[in-house]
Amino acid sequence: KQLARNEKRIVDLKRLFMKIYEDNANGKLSDERFDMMSQSYDAEQKHLEEEALSIQQEIEVQEQQIENIEKFVQKAHKYVHIEELTPYALRELVSAIYVDAPNKSSGKRVQHIHIKYDGLGYIPLDELEAKEKA
Repeated sequence: KQLARNEKRIVDLKRLFMKIYEDNANGKLSDERFDMMSQSYDAEQKHLEEEALSIQQEIEVQEQQIENIEKFVQKAHKYVHIEELTPYALRELVSAIYVDAPNKSSGKRVQHIHIKYDGLGYIPLDELEAKEKA
């Protein structure tokens, strides 16, 4: 919605700039007023164009993430009722597993594992556990 509003305002600013240019050329608008208004319109237009570009890039990233999630879900559907995690299933769903060095500072041996899912990246284990309980 913000992208559409920005694009509409950019079109409006271009129309307004042409109008003040014509008013200045016809003597209806002083040169000082024209300069002030044109600088204001120009600054607003540049800001809106930068914001529109940023929003467009964010939309593209989100669309790519949605596509990756859909691909992962399609792969995962094959393994909904499996009894045992096979090496093939692991290779298809997981792109990397990282194991941290053990930490004994709390008196207990703690070792963190980070799983990078294919197409999804890292999902913190506490997030997965929280969703499983819900």
